[in-house]
Amino acid sequence: MALVLTEDQQMIRDSADGFFRDEAPVAQHRQLRDRHDADGFSRDLWAKIAEMGFAGVLVPEAHGGADMGHVAAGIILEAMGKNLSAAPMLSTAVLGATALKHGTPEQQAKYLPLIAQGAHLLALAADEAARHKPNHVATTATPSGNGFKLNGVKGFVIDGHAADTLIVAARTSGDTDDAAGITLFLVNPKAQGVNVARRSMVDSRGAARVTLDDVQVDGADVLGTVGEGHAILETMLNAGRACLAAEMLGVSGTSFTMTVDYLKQREQFGQKIGSFQALQHRAAHLFCELELARSATLKALQALDAGDARAPLYVSLAKAKAGEAAILATNEGVQMHGGIGMTDDFDIGFFMKRARAAQETFGDAAFHSDRLARTLGY
Repeated sequence: MALVLTEDQQMIRDSADGFFRDEAPVAQHRQLRDRHDADGFSRDLWAKIAEMGFAGVLVPEAHGGADMGHVAAGIILEAMGKNLSAAPMLSTAVLGATALKHGTPEQQAKYLPLIAQGAHLLALAADEAARHKPNHVATTATPSGNGFKLNGVKGFVIDGHAADTLIVAARTSGDTDDAAGITLFLVNPKAQGVNVARRSMVDSRGAARVTLDDVQVDGADVLGTVGEGHAILETMLNAGRACLAAEMLGVSGTSFTMTVDYLKQREQFGQKIGSFQALQHRAAHLFCELELARSATLKALQALDAGDARAPLYVSLAKAKAGEAAILATNEGVQMHGGIGMTDDFDIGFFMKRARAAQETFGDAAFHSDRLARTLGY
């Protein structure tokens, strides 16, 4: 498949770019940060996102969604990255919708229409280690009555502080680091024994630390099959990783544009600093890195839509490359702005912070480089 957008996808891109530029510019991000917003995103914006059909981008049409596919989801996330637009798009519209596709007919009928309507927020509670390690699940699910009792602690639960339902990975069998024996549960964050503590991240967005203390769930709360949740978890994470790569493309692209514009305006020694060959070389190198990251990301999103067995490989390549490009783009942006790049008066610092958080989420470049090497047998 050619690494270009179709006409329909170009229309989605134009629509998303215009929407987030007008409704959720960087200025809104600054406002949310300055007032220490409890959610870390605008509920009004989320309602408008749902009205645009973006919240249902991965929800089947039978459940009221747009079912536009992963490439479209990536296009929307890239537009958000360009403007640092904060919304539970990743946690709910990507991870949540992907998870519920593997649910029972009753679960799908209950949750998927609400996701598309922007009326229900979900959050994945999976990570427990200091760094991303999805197979590391020490949280236990012990048989109790007609269900299970959950005990454990989850860290870095994106949008967990605002979620209406948590998707919790717990161990029903096996050792702590086994892929087998993981089960996913739909948990009400207000249930007895659940404690959700918000954590503000470096990019001013919210995550949560979730503690589960003898939380009772029943059989209807199991997502998928008991002991076989790892496959669903990986499907969710791959969708999330590819869309995060797309968001980082947006972060990188705006950082690059801001920096080049500044090079064309700033004068030193009586001439525009953009005329200095050393800075031109750095800008050219960055442009090439961004194009490589863009190709890798589009390939990953296309592979997910096509059901390609090699999709996890492409996803890791995209997440690693987009993460490296985002760090390079924001570092170069701050450096080439000079000292003012470190001040709060300029937006480039906000892009650097978002790049740092996004590239760590669901595995940084080192995690995915290792994953690639092991997949390829090195």
